[in-house]
Amino acid sequence: MFGIFKSNPSKKLRKSHSILLEKAMHAQRNGDIRGYAMLTAEADSLWQEIERIEQQH
Repeated sequence: MFGIFKSNPSKKLRKSHSILLEKAMHAQRNGDIRGYAMLTAEADSLWQEIERIEQQH
């Protein structure tokens, strides 16, 4: 009955993942390849965390 009030733990992580990918895109466009690589690696690890959380539910 009160399931609608539970927060979705992956929703916040998905938003962070989207923000990281956007920052990585801007870094790549500005020629900051090292920054792009760091941001995409961080986004990849965050995506793995999202998948792990969603498999548990």
